[in-house]
Amino acid sequence: MWKEKDNKLCREFIFSDFVSAFGFMTQVAIIAEKMDHHPNWSNVYNKVIIELTTHDAGNTITENDRNLASAIDKLIA
Repeated sequence: MWKEKDNKLCREFIFSDFVSAFGFMTQVAIIAEKMDHHPNWSNVYNKVIIELTTHDAGNTITENDRNLASAIDKLIA
């Protein structure tokens, strides 16, 4: 579930291993590039943390962030 924190949409994803986590990140990267809206994220082994905010809008949550979050959710549904 996405949470709003410090003007960001945040979510943590846990996978079975590093390869699965990295594969997920690759899928997100392709979607983000097509949307021209890129996440702040980190990865440690099987954990991926994503933060979405719109820099051009003063680092606030916009419809672009909500659309990307929705697209990411579809990957794991």
